[in-house]
Amino acid sequence: MVFGVWAIVVRFGRAIRRGVAEPEFRGLLTLVAVLVGAATWFYKIVEGWGWVDSLYFTVITLTTVGYGDLNPTTAGSKLFTVALVLVGIGVLLTFVERIARYAAEDAAQRRDRRRSD
Repeated sequence: MVFGVWAIVVRFGRAIRRGVAEPEFRGLLTLVAVLVGAATWFYKIVEGWGWVDSLYFTVITLTTVGYGDLNPTTAGSKLFTVALVLVGIGVLLTFVERIARYAAEDAAQRRDRRRSD
């Protein structure tokens, strides 16, 4: 089990390293970072949550997990959360899709190299 998790982490790292070499991916990575950072800051200021709770809520919302343990309390926060979900899910899915594509391409290249050896 530990080996399986480690293998996933290694593949994820390789995919990120490969992606950082491409300007489009760097832009997407920057967009994800700005989106998460801005939403975290927003919840910290408007809801008065701590940094960890604000980051936690942002990530839980963007990944559509939605545990329900934290909830926006003001109308402004609720409207912001709606906009975050509508914009953020698309951005995050594009980011994850790109990482998955890089990981799949790297796996195919390694498989082809093993076959040719």
